[in-house]
Amino acid sequence: MYDEMLDGNMQDHIQQLFVTKRSGERVPFDPVKIRNAVEMANEEEGIPSERLSEEQICQIVDAVTRDSLNAGRDLSVEEIQDKVEDMLMYLGKFKIARLYITYRYRHNEIRKMSDIDQKIAAVIERDNMEVMEENSNKNPVVLSVQRDYMAGEWSRYYTSKYLLPLEIVQAHNEGIIHFHDADYFAQHMHNCSLVNLGDMLQNGTNLSGTHIDRPNSFTTACTVASQIVAQVASSQYGGQTITMAHLAPFVDVSRQKIARRLRSELEETGIAVPEEKLAALVEKEVRKEVEAGCQTIQYQLITLNSTNGQAPFVTVFMYINEVPEGRIREDLIIIIETMLRQRILGVKDITGHYIAPAFPKLIYVLQEDNVKEGSRYFELTKLAAECTAKRMVPDYISEKKALELKGDCYPCMGCRSFLTPDRFTETGAGNISGALDYVEGEHRYYGRFNQGVVTINLVDAACSSRRDEDRFWEIMKERLELCHRALRIRHERLLGTPSDVAPIIWQDGAVARLKPGETIDRLLYGGYSTLSLGYAGLAECVYYMKGVSHTEETGKVFGLKVMELLNEACRKWKMAEDIDYSVYGTPMESTTYKFARCLQRRFGKIEHVTDKNYITNSYHVHVTEEIDAFSKLTKEAEFQELSPGGAVSYVEVPDMQQNIPAVLAVMNHIYETILYAELNTKSDYCDICGYDGQIRIVKDETGKLVWECPNCGNRDQAMMHVARRTCGYIGTQYWNQGRTAEIADRVLHL
Repeated sequence: MYDEMLDGNMQDHIQQLFVTKRSGERVPFDPVKIRNAVEMANEEEGIPSERLSEEQICQIVDAVTRDSLNAGRDLSVEEIQDKVEDMLMYLGKFKIARLYITYRYRHNEIRKMSDIDQKIAAVIERDNMEVMEENSNKNPVVLSVQRDYMAGEWSRYYTSKYLLPLEIVQAHNEGIIHFHDADYFAQHMHNCSLVNLGDMLQNGTNLSGTHIDRPNSFTTACTVASQIVAQVASSQYGGQTITMAHLAPFVDVSRQKIARRLRSELEETGIAVPEEKLAALVEKEVRKEVEAGCQTIQYQLITLNSTNGQAPFVTVFMYINEVPEGRIREDLIIIIETMLRQRILGVKDITGHYIAPAFPKLIYVLQEDNVKEGSRYFELTKLAAECTAKRMVPDYISEKKALELKGDCYPCMGCRSFLTPDRFTETGAGNISGALDYVEGEHRYYGRFNQGVVTINLVDAACSSRRDEDRFWEIMKERLELCHRALRIRHERLLGTPSDVAPIIWQDGAVARLKPGETIDRLLYGGYSTLSLGYAGLAECVYYMKGVSHTEETGKVFGLKVMELLNEACRKWKMAEDIDYSVYGTPMESTTYKFARCLQRRFGKIEHVTDKNYITNSYHVHVTEEIDAFSKLTKEAEFQELSPGGAVSYVEVPDMQQNIPAVLAVMNHIYETILYAELNTKSDYCDICGYDGQIRIVKDETGKLVWECPNCGNRDQAMMHVARRTCGYIGTQYWNQGRTAEIADRVLHL
C-alpha cells in the first residue's frame, strides 16, 4: 500500500515519523489509517459521481503525510484529522468533508466513553509520553508518582466536565489561556505559601495528630521543620518557602544545653576548665550540631516523598538582615555557611558519586554589607558564588531592589511567586490568621499564600490580530476578561473550604491557626493571599507585532505597554473585589510545548514566532538571541518590575568554577539592577564513564531529542544525571520535547 501512495523518498522518512494518540502514547505514523478513514467517509456518499477518485484519495494521504513530515515534531491525531478535513475542502468535496466530520465526531463520542480509562491505563503501562515528561522532578515509573498521575487524570476529566464552563475548557484546550494545575482543582487546594515555621516551632504544632512542643535543640528543630515541610507539600500543589531565620534561635538553645552538659560533666570529673576554654569547647560542639541539623534538612527534604510522589518542592531563604545584630545573627550566618558548604559537596547517588540535588532550592539575599569586596559579610557571599558555580544554587534576591519595589525584603513562594506587599496590617484587619506570633503593626509575609494561576498566551493574541494593533488590544481585553473569569472560579473553589481539609495548613500554623469547622474565607480577601494572572511569550508577541525583539527600543515600548495592560487589569479587579490579583511571569514546563503546538495548529509556522516547539517564558529575552549577561539583566529588569506577582531572570553561563570573580561581578550587577535572578550553570554526570562535563542533546533515529554523553555515547537516562534549570527551579527527571528543544537552543550570555 505504501508503494501506491508514497514516493520512495517519503517512504524513507516516514519510518521516523510518530503520532501522539489521545491517550498520550507515541506511536508510528501510519498513512493506511488515514486512507481507511477517508474511504469510509467516501463510501457513505450516496452519489457515485460525487465520491473521491482513487487519485484524489492518494492525493489527500500524500498531502497529509508531507505536512506531517514537515511539521518538525510529533503531530496529534486531532491535528492529522484537521489536515484531512482541510484537503477535502480544498478538493471541493464539501459533502464528504461533512461526512468525515460526522464520522470523526461519532468515533470521538465512542472514545469518550473510555477516554479516562485509556489515559489511566497509559499511565500505568508507562505509554503516555505527555504524562511521563510532564514534570521534570517526578519519576513516572515510581508507583507513588503513577498513583498521583492517575488521580490527576481523573481530576482533569472531572474538572473539565463538571467544574469549568465550556468556554474556559475550550480556551484552555486551544492554548488561548492555560488553567494551571487542573489535576488538583477537583480538591479544595491552594497553590503555594510562605510557611510560618517560626510560629510552629516557637509555639508548638501538631503533626499527624501528635502535638509537638517547642524543640529543645537545633537538631530537633531541623527534624520538625523537615516533617512540617513534607506535610505541607501533601496539602498544597505548589512550592513552599521556609527561612533559616526561623531556625536560628534554636542554635543558642543548643548552645545553652551543650554548655550545661559540658560544665556538669567537667564538674563530675573534677576537671577545672577556664571559661574561655569551655566556651571554645561549646562552640565546637555547636558547630557540629549545626552541621548535623543542616544535613538533616538537606537529606530529609531530598529523600522524603510527599503524597504526589516527589520530594517536597521547597525553597530555603537565607537573609542575614532578617534577624537583628548580635548572637542570633552570628548563628544565622553559621547556618547559612553550613548550608552552602553542604550544597557544594552535593549528595551521593546510588553509585556513590556526588551530584547536584534539585531541592531544597536556595535563595541568598544580596545586601550592601555582603555584596562588595571587603564588606562585612563578603566572604559568605563569595562562598555563595562558589556554590552557584558548582551546583546552580543559590539564586539571588537584591535587598536594594526589594525595598525599592516592594517596601520590604521577603522571599518568593516556591520558585518565583511573590506576595503583594503587606496592606492588611494598615487596614486594621488584625490577626485574621490567628497566628500566635502576631505583633500588631508589623508587616506579615510568613503564613500567607497564593490561591492559583491562570495564564494568557500573548503569542496567540498577537497572531489572532493579524498585526492590526487596534484589534490586538481588543483581543487582549477580551482574553483578560476570560482569564479573570477563570481566576474567579479558582477563588470561588476555595470559598467555603473548612480548615479541617488540611490541618497542618489551616489549623496548626503553617498558614493559619483556625478552629475546626471554621472556613478559610477571610484569608482569601484583603491582601492576605494573592491570585496570579500569568503571561507567556512576550518575546514572540512583540516580534510578531513589531518585527523586532523587545530588547530594541520599538519592541521594548510595545512590550511594556502590554505589561501595563496586564497590571491595569489586575488593579481594576482588585479595586472591585478586594482580592489581590497580581501579574505573574509564568514558569512553563509542559505548557511551553502545549502552547507551541496549539499555535502551529492555529497559525502554521511563522518565522521567529511559531516556528519552535516552545515559546518563551514570561518577559524573557528569546533563548537564541545573542546578548551579554549584564545587558540581559538590565533590559529584563524593566519588565520584571511589571511582574509584581513573581518573576525570575537568568543568565546562561559555562562552567564558572575557575572564574568566581566573574560570578561575583554578575551578582553585584543583580544587586544594583534587578530584584530576582539566577545563573544557569551545568551540573551533569555519566554513570557509565564518569564524565562530569555537559551532557549534550542530540536527535535519535526517530528524530526525537535525547540526552547523550559526549564521552562514551551513553543515552540511557537512568545511567546519567542531568540537572537543568527550566522554570526557575532545577529539574532532574528530563523534559518534554518542547522544553528540551528550548534547552538545546540556549546561547551563553557570559
